[in-house]
Amino acid sequence: MTTYVLRHGQTNYSKRYLVNGDSSQPIHLTEEGRQSLSLGWSTLPLHTMRTWLTSEFPRAQQTASLLMGVPAAELVIDPRLNELDYGEFEGRPFLEYAVWLDGQGPNERPAGGTESQRDGIRRMLTGLLATLERPGPRVLVGHGLLASVLLWHQNRSPKEAMPLFFPEAPYVEPTAIRDDELQDWITALMSDLDGDVPRGRADRGGADIFRIGEGSAVATVDSVSHQPDQKDLPHA
Repeated sequence: MTTYVLRHGQTNYSKRYLVNGDSSQPIHLTEEGRQSLSLGWSTLPLHTMRTWLTSEFPRAQQTASLLMGVPAAELVIDPRLNELDYGEFEGRPFLEYAVWLDGQGPNERPAGGTESQRDGIRRMLTGLLATLERPGPRVLVGHGLLASVLLWHQNRSPKEAMPLFFPEAPYVEPTAIRDDELQDWITALMSDLDGDVPRGRADRGGADIFRIGEGSAVATVDSVSHQPDQKDLPHA
């Protein structure tokens, strides 16, 4: 059997690169986000799906429900699939969180948060593994971090270490993973997390350039200032 993992559709927050790790916030798809679901209709064998899973977040449930064509109450809701808890960065530009993450590392929790980046990845992978207990084929509508980690792993080089920042996952573009392959992926990724050694900035060089997707640089962080370039920062 196969699990199809995809990121939810576009929202006003994700369009502006603002972070949302609080599922109580009523953040839904934009009109463009709803229209993008045609990609899922054309790439997913929807009529064969036996299980639909998603997180507690409105945007993920809305994406799954529209793809299904039935009420969201029939979805399997798993909080382990929730987006990362960003703590004090809730609602703020991702680049602010990125600068903090670059300075503090992936194993630190932001103020007011309940988990580090690596804690969140481990939680999401645990939820992904649990999907194998459900009848397949399956669709899992998740969030950007989980989808990005899977895309990175799918294309990683041999012996490549888990990075601090992952390639941005496109909206509503499924990654198809066979059951036997899924177990191998999660085993490898959990091993990465278990062996993850906190690395300082000196281990990554003197300057980092943050990019949105594969586009031009939107923030440069050097080892002195730790301040993002204000040009093109997303703003509420």
